[in-house]
Amino acid sequence: MMTAILQHPKLDAYISLMRLNKPIGIFLLLWPTLWALWIAAEGFPDLGNLLIFTSGVILMRSAGCVINDFADRHVDGAVARTINRPLATGKIEVRDALLLFIGLCLVALILVLLTNWTTVLLSVVAVSLAAIYPFMKRYTYLPQVVLGAAFGWSIPMAFAAENSPLTSTVWLLFTANLLWTVAYDTLYAMVDREDDLKIGIKSTAILFGDADRVIVGLLQLLCLISLIMVGRQAELGLLFNLSLVVVLGFFLWQQWLIRTQDTKDYFNAFLHNNWVGAVIFFGIFLDYLF
Repeated sequence: MMTAILQHPKLDAYISLMRLNKPIGIFLLLWPTLWALWIAAEGFPDLGNLLIFTSGVILMRSAGCVINDFADRHVDGAVARTINRPLATGKIEVRDALLLFIGLCLVALILVLLTNWTTVLLSVVAVSLAAIYPFMKRYTYLPQVVLGAAFGWSIPMAFAAENSPLTSTVWLLFTANLLWTVAYDTLYAMVDREDDLKIGIKSTAILFGDADRVIVGLLQLLCLISLIMVGRQAELGLLFNLSLVVVLGFFLWQQWLIRTQDTKDYFNAFLHNNWVGAVIFFGIFLDYLF
């Protein structure tokens, strides 16, 4: 059976549809999930929850990419970066993509059922946010906010799975991640801004206009302030605070990088946020460890 799967003529197209060949989105969703698990469990998360949430991140990010391409199948062909996506080129049928989306969500649901009912109920919101996000770019200039909520909803779910109460610390962490997501996804949207203007797709990159760097910088600053507040409420110490100093340096570097207003630099600044999430996680991890 495994040989048959590996030899499937459309395997590469399905991998591309789920973006498994571009794992940056998995990491950007995984890091905040790990932040939450470690803080909720005060440094010692349940191994089962760790496996469930890591697998869930991969499944739901893949599902999100599939439904995103379904929503954009008629416009991806007009954007240079997305012109070769499987649904835009017809390599994968729309029906097959929808079946894949449903299948990925069902497997994720089975995993969530291994936790508790609070987490299961919260997962309904997570799936809803993932499903509606791709369509928001047709109705609002703030689809990045919806994405931030979708990417951050694993935070209250992780606390619930660890049987930790949903206190203000949870929502401060959620807010920090929301601000961070809007900032880095705006950088991502800057890559497509000219194409999006032509085809009528909305984004914060278009909304912010010439003030894009300033507003992204403000979002990054507010993210750091929120994380400082999280650290105080969770009684995190020196190592966590040092990680935030490193993150400040990363944000300043991203600001310097995008000064050129070149699409390649916008994209590189976006990719660099993987290191932001990683440094924050290791700051939390090491702080609890020592």
